[in-house]
Amino acid sequence: MKNKVHVKKGDTVYILSGKDRGKKGKVLSVLPSKRMVVVEGINMVKKHMKPRSQMQQGGIINREAPVYADKVMLVCGKCGAPTKTGKKFLVNGSKARFCKKCGEVIDILKDARD
Repeated sequence: MKNKVHVKKGDTVYILSGKDRGKKGKVLSVLPSKRMVVVEGINMVKKHMKPRSQMQQGGIINREAPVYADKVMLVCGKCGAPTKTGKKFLVNGSKARFCKKCGEVIDILKDARD
């Protein structure tokens, strides 16, 4: 069975719980096998990096760690509010994601089997 996540790379999401609750950010990557997403500026952790070559510098860097997809909610581009999404077929036969608050089409899915 294929693991599906309700957000895609490039979506703007709202964080529902955790230390970053209430913040918004852009999805950098989606890990469907773990049902996690990496969001820009959210869940920052410090990582100790060892230099791998003479030219590379080591040290402590800040980077985003994945968060569970259940803890994020898509932000509608039109109404600007966190919203649930639905899927519907358009008149031309293509499938689209839409905002359940305002009814606006968020994006058109490339494959009708999604």
